[in-house]
Amino acid sequence: MTDKPSPGDFPTNPLEKTGYRLEFHDEFDGLEINTAKWFPYYLPHWSSRAKTAPRHHFENGNLVLKIEKDQSPWCPEFDGEVRCSSIQTGEFCGAVGSKIGQHAFKSACVVREAQTNIRTYTPQYGYFEIRAKGLRTSANLAALWMIGYEDSPEKSGEIAMFELAGVKTGSTSSSIRYGVHPWADPSLTDEFYEDAFEIDTAQFHIYGLEWTPTHLDFYVDNQKIRTIHQSPNYPMQFMLGIYELPFEGVWTGDYDPGAPYPKTFTIDYFRAYQPERGYEGAT
Repeated sequence: MTDKPSPGDFPTNPLEKTGYRLEFHDEFDGLEINTAKWFPYYLPHWSSRAKTAPRHHFENGNLVLKIEKDQSPWCPEFDGEVRCSSIQTGEFCGAVGSKIGQHAFKSACVVREAQTNIRTYTPQYGYFEIRAKGLRTSANLAALWMIGYEDSPEKSGEIAMFELAGVKTGSTSSSIRYGVHPWADPSLTDEFYEDAFEIDTAQFHIYGLEWTPTHLDFYVDNQKIRTIHQSPNYPMQFMLGIYELPFEGVWTGDYDPGAPYPKTFTIDYFRAYQPERGYEGAT
């Protein structure tokens, strides 16, 4: 653990973590998204690859996901005017016309474009860490979250490592939202938190999660902020993205059409570890 973090950039952690082995990581030092590690679309089965490819660029060894002024909604049929630039570590869906697909966020969702099922990284338990900076604009949200890889009611839960709303970001204090959402998983209950911290989430900070067979430990800048005594018991994939919600929202705030574009979410690295001794109760 470290001393209380300052509001500005939090320094990078070492790549090696005592007591853990590095299982998966991306330092985003290249010029293109590494498709051996990331599927560069956002739930394209409900829409299409053309509409869900992320706007992005690389800058100073960072991945910058962005929303641009001319960007179209990712899934107007089922998600209205929401815009998104996101990458993920898996993709699973059924045939066109079926309702089989990951993250069926509305009952009306139907598979609109055939996809090849992909698993680049879908762990069950581990310690996960990201160094990233959010944004300040209202109606925008940056997030790292996890969903069950397969589509079935008992494997549809969500773990949100963090959600950073621009309207909740300040130079000396910012709110972070995180927690568990069951969707259709009967073994989970809805448990989300919104906590304020004396940091500026528009600067670089480190967000961590230890997922064990019995509980979830959430971290900000190497400090544990909460334990949730729930745990999905199936493989999950990661969803890393920026969103624009052009409608009034309690969490995301009002949309300002005059705000300058692009809206950006900058990621320094993502790392995943497994404890050298494993987890008690893990299979």
